Amino acid sequence: MQENLLDRSTIVALSTPPGVSAIALIRLSGNDAITITNKVFDKDILNANGYSVHYGSIKNEEKAIDDVIATIFKGPKSFTGENIVEIACHGSTFIQQSIIELLLQNGATMAKAGEFSKRAFFNGKMDLSQTEAIADLIHSTSSAAHQVAMNQMRGGFSNDLKVLREKLIHFASMIELELDFSEEDVEFADRTELHKLVSEVIEHVNKLAQSFKLGNAIKNGVQTVIVGRPNAGKSTLLNGLLNEERAIVSAIPGTTRDTLEESLTINGLEFNLIDTAGIREAKDTIEKLGIERTFEKINQSAIVVYLYDVNSTTAKEVEKDLAHVESKRFYC
Repeated sequence: MQENLLDRSTIVALSTPPGVSAIALIRLSGNDAITITNKVFDKDILNANGYSVHYGSIKNEEKAIDDVIATIFKGPKSFTGENIVEIACHGSTFIQQSIIELLLQNGATMAKAGEFSKRAFFNGKMDLSQTEAIADLIHSTSSAAHQVAMNQMRGGFSNDLKVLREKLIHFASMIELELDFSEEDVEFADRTELHKLVSEVIEHVNKLAQSFKLGNAIKNGVQTVIVGRPNAGKSTLLNGLLNEERAIVSAIPGTTRDTLEESLTINGLEFNLIDTAGIREAKDTIEKLGIERTFEKINQSAIVVYLYDVNSTTAKEVEKDLAHVESKRFYC
């Protein structure tokens, strides 16, 4: 099945971000990766050892394109489980494109998005959760998101699923044994052990569900909405947290008509801060739309920061406002 799903051609792609840079990395993966590279490299690397580095020139016939460093990884001891060559060249877009075009002319095919990771998965180098973690690692924007992705890529989540699978298989085998001999006066399964096993499975599943919520918040940032009455200081708080004049601050009530979103990293965790329109009886249609969006953001957020002016708002008014916010919790 996997043989049919996996294209066995040798693929090539730029592994570093496109654009001008000091160094760019071009990667080939497939059975012919070394052979194809050898056709355009001025050093013979056909019999080179795996995990070896070679300095030379990439040439189109007699014309040198660039001096490069070629690193060889031989399957199955490579990221994809196939032969891999990584070519480090200078980061000119002309050089990048010229080398890739030359490799394509000599038998390589252009890799599709995510195809290197796909090959690693189908060749048994990593499971699906580890493969998905690569994208999370690349796009991590905080130390917490980076740590979660690293843990998942190293098999942390896979190990949890493995333990859960073993418990479920054990439970199924005990139940099947009971059913096979249900008509005989023999009890093979300890009822106490069965109840204990079911409790352990439920607890394990609940922990995984909670870890998903936490991991999702760490990965995408914690949605944090700042709400309160007009002129309560919401925009001032946002500017203070960001340490820049991001939101317009004015003594005129109702200045903020729409939501304003910015990201802030605190102790390695990313927070998506949302400044909102002040909650009150709307004076016009535009302000009404702004207040509606405020309640939409409240429903979408994990943290609601309610801000009020102690000099102009009583404790009873605060309680009334909070009750109003709570009553609109499912406004959307």
